[in-house]
Amino acid sequence: MTEAEIAERMSKVRVPECAKTLGIEVVAFDAATSTITVTAKGRPEFCNPMGAIQGGFLCAMLDDAMALAAVFGNNFENVVPTLEMKVSFFAPARPGPIKGIGRIVKMGQTIAFLEGELLSPDGTLIAKASATARVAPAPKA
Repeated sequence: MTEAEIAERMSKVRVPECAKTLGIEVVAFDAATSTITVTAKGRPEFCNPMGAIQGGFLCAMLDDAMALAAVFGNNFENVVPTLEMKVSFFAPARPGPIKGIGRIVKMGQTIAFLEGELLSPDGTLIAKASATARVAPAPKA
């Protein structure tokens, strides 16, 4: 999907305030693999006393990346509220850009299985997640 196609699709969606707070931006979507790439902004205000981004913010970034993969992968016809999510943390995230990758593992009529990961600017794996989500019709505009 081209940048113009992504921008056109995103222009029709109400971006939630939480995604704006996290600085979520869609960079690419590969329909063949149902994989989306996003960037997020790790703000200094998100840091714990050790100077790393607090894990709850990283979970929210992963949740957005996975949900966007499902929404893009289903042509914006559905939303996917998360039912459960498991996250593993591998390295601290520092303030600055964070790359998120979300993908559909399996999408059914009522349940979606999703995966995501966060990477630092140098490619270090920060965190991985798997999630189960409910597939529901997108709200009408």
